[in-house]
Amino acid sequence: MTVMSYAECPGRDRLLRIVDAGSFHEWLPPAERLTSPHLAQLGVPGAFDDGVAIGRATLAGRVVFVAAQEGGFLGGGVGEVHGAKLVGLLRRALRDKPDAVLLLLESGGVRLHEANAGLIAVSEVMRAVLDVRAANIPVIVLIGGANGCFGGMGIVARCADHVVMSDVGRLAMSGPEVIEASHGVDEFDARDRALVWRTSGGKHRWLIGDCDALVEDDVAAFRQAAIDGLGHARPVTLDLLEAEHALLSARLALLAGPVEGDEAIALWTRLGVEQAARVPDLDVAAVRALRPPLGA
Repeated sequence: MTVMSYAECPGRDRLLRIVDAGSFHEWLPPAERLTSPHLAQLGVPGAFDDGVAIGRATLAGRVVFVAAQEGGFLGGGVGEVHGAKLVGLLRRALRDKPDAVLLLLESGGVRLHEANAGLIAVSEVMRAVLDVRAANIPVIVLIGGANGCFGGMGIVARCADHVVMSDVGRLAMSGPEVIEASHGVDEFDARDRALVWRTSGGKHRWLIGDCDALVEDDVAAFRQAAIDGLGHARPVTLDLLEAEHALLSARLALLAGPVEGDEAIALWTRLGVEQAARVPDLDVAAVRALRPPLGA
């Protein structure tokens, strides 16, 4: 069977290959020429879809609303129009009640060119995601693009019901370059690819419970994981929030004492992952089998 790399596909191609063939109906397509006014004022070339495709489709015959960020345009950065399209998709989901909302995220965060507008847009996306979850409509996030999922969109991802990542995907609040710029290369070397993936990559996120499915870098694997996520709505409740807080508190406690060597490997070891130092060299199937019971 031919494997098609999810990471190497442009955002729109991923979307078309994840959903049922011929089922995607795009809202506000490039023909509408809905571009960012802020980029034009700064002399920065825009994109006719402002870097995100949104619309309606079916997945395994079930109706879904879907959005795919284009990492090739400004790193998938969120601006006013880009964010408004995402919010509009989510608000329409509240009205039309699809079986799920799929978000194919690839973003470095908010565009510096339109920072304030982008920050407001991301906050509105977060609120809309939680509103959709409260309506018992699952929000499924797929992460596996070359740019990862950082900044505000990293927070959006963790607001979702179900997160799917590949081993080459990355998810975090602050990107490696941001951490290095803020705290220095001695604190975090953004050029150390092994370090970057140990601390934000799909394997790490799977082992510590920050993603719900770990898959190969294969479009078909992402599609199947998205299908598996249908019907798994988890409305935000007090019990769910308290369980999340307990999980985070337990994780912090594991690293409360002195740590010798690599912090990620130390955390995996203290979580009970066997032969934790071998994790970076293991394949996806082997890593999936290593995750200890969450909260144990």
